[in-house]
Amino acid sequence: MHRHFILHKPYGYISQFVTNHKKKKLLGDLYDFPEGTMAIGRLDEDSEGLLLLTTDGKMSEQVRSKDVEKEYYAQVDGLVTEEAIALLQAGVEIGTGEAMYKTLPCKARQLNPTPDFPARSRKIRDDRHGPTSWVSITVSEGKFRQVRKMTAAVGFPTLRLIRVRVGEMLLGDLANGGVQEVEDFILYPTETR
Repeated sequence: MHRHFILHKPYGYISQFVTNHKKKKLLGDLYDFPEGTMAIGRLDEDSEGLLLLTTDGKMSEQVRSKDVEKEYYAQVDGLVTEEAIALLQAGVEIGTGEAMYKTLPCKARQLNPTPDFPARSRKIRDDRHGPTSWVSITVSEGKFRQVRKMTAAVGFPTLRLIRVRVGEMLLGDLANGGVQEVEDFILYPTETR
């Protein structure tokens, strides 16, 4: 019988259970997961939010497919413009040199009012450095640090990144560092199941 979990990954943790780096904070430090548990997809050390974990290796492939949307809230440097939102929606060039890639069209919008997340454990920056704004970006692909590269490509570097949804699974009000065991992952809207 496989087991499935949702986790609100805090800032500063890596999406792994083992590492050669002694000073890294691991997922196993947050909860006593059963043996064989693996993270589905990853959030980098600086990112926060919804992370799915399972003991079912086949589930990982399904969640990472382009059929499953992933929604992120990004706090960006500056007051994001409608032009930048339109560029994100159409797809932008990310990468360097020969490794350039055009992202697929996505859903993007400015968040107003701004989301009410607790302060991050490490302060992002002081308000004296200028205004920030929040955007929602929903992608169906998952290139390395893609959302951060996308916002930077349109002139608004990401300061804080929080994944709030994978498929139909929501972060909701799960506390930072909190874990909840679930029966199954709901990946598709009811009408397509």
